[in-house]
Amino acid sequence: MTTTAQNPLAYLHEQLAEMDAKGLHFRLRVLEGEQKPVAHFDGNDVINLSSNNYLGMTTHKTLRRAAIDAIRTHGVGAGAVRTIAGTMDLHMALEEQIAKFKGTEAAVVFQSGFTANAGTVAAILGKDDLILSDELNHASIIDGARLSKATIKVFKHKDVADCERILQENANWSGHKLIITDGVFSMDGDIAPLPALCDLAEKYNCIMMVDDAHSSGVLGRNGRGTVDHLNCHGRVHIQVGTLSKAIGAMGGYVCGSRDLIEFLYLRARPFLFSTSHPPATAAACQAAFTLLDSPEGERLVKKLWANTKVFKRELKKRGFQFKASETPIIPIHVGDAAKAFEFSRKLFEAGVYAPAVGYPTVAEGKARLRAIVSATHKREQLLKAADTLAEVGKQLGAV
Repeated sequence: MTTTAQNPLAYLHEQLAEMDAKGLHFRLRVLEGEQKPVAHFDGNDVINLSSNNYLGMTTHKTLRRAAIDAIRTHGVGAGAVRTIAGTMDLHMALEEQIAKFKGTEAAVVFQSGFTANAGTVAAILGKDDLILSDELNHASIIDGARLSKATIKVFKHKDVADCERILQENANWSGHKLIITDGVFSMDGDIAPLPALCDLAEKYNCIMMVDDAHSSGVLGRNGRGTVDHLNCHGRVHIQVGTLSKAIGAMGGYVCGSRDLIEFLYLRARPFLFSTSHPPATAAACQAAFTLLDSPEGERLVKKLWANTKVFKRELKKRGFQFKASETPIIPIHVGDAAKAFEFSRKLFEAGVYAPAVGYPTVAEGKARLRAIVSATHKREQLLKAADTLAEVGKQLGAV
């Protein structure tokens, strides 16, 4: 007698079918070729408003050359974790360069921005400590806070008074306290009230930490981030950034005091248990920071903001509203998730790629399209994209 074993993962198929029925089961779009303002996705050339490649670094000739040269001199991989045999001269030089660029004592590079956030929070705090986190902070911050086993208190988005209320209620907390916020919030493109949060950190003896993923290469002098943009130098103890967005390659980094970085070398689990960056990636990142800190870098950042101003103006002319956005991240609010995914699909068919974002990335009922402008978009591409967004949006009653 034979029996067919029951599939213990059958429930996943059922949940996928449920998401499909709600119009939420999206499939990955495949990029064929380079990440450019007009890119080839799924066999179609579309105006690309979906990328975090703010400055066009992914295809910059200087980064290409640096990556190729590093492969010739150092090979294609590091071959070990950093703490054993995987720390190359390229990694140390990159960390020194980042620290100098950000104006801190030291820096450490992680394999991703996600692990930089999660690994740092989980390493420096424990069960006796307190974390105050903005309610719209990135998932990597949320996961790091949970992994730390510290007590987590969430304050209302950008609400400094609410953050202080929590601090007052916990005035006698005996452990360490951390205030943590995104510098630029990735779904609405708004900027954190960093100076006021720094005031609270100083008043209540808290560690101040900011995730500058979407402001690295975007805000501040030559893209130095929100700390520079809002003149908070010396007031933020931990600065996190990414190498995967405006820098054009892959990875994340943490900047701060020499003691902080030495401690992360010894206790941050993603650093301890992941093979280090390939030489080509480290070298490309070095080339990107050198480029940023030059007249060409300054020109690219200015062009990014000029393009952002043009695109926002043209969208507003066509009836779109995005009051919160202060950066090149432009949310097109739809509300209903199924409608947002339909909007994105029809837009793609019309030649513009702006992905839909729904739950759990954003709260239920707050689905939107997210458009991101780059320095390498041409004016005519942005005008065409604005026209297409308006045409498709009107068909769906979204504008």
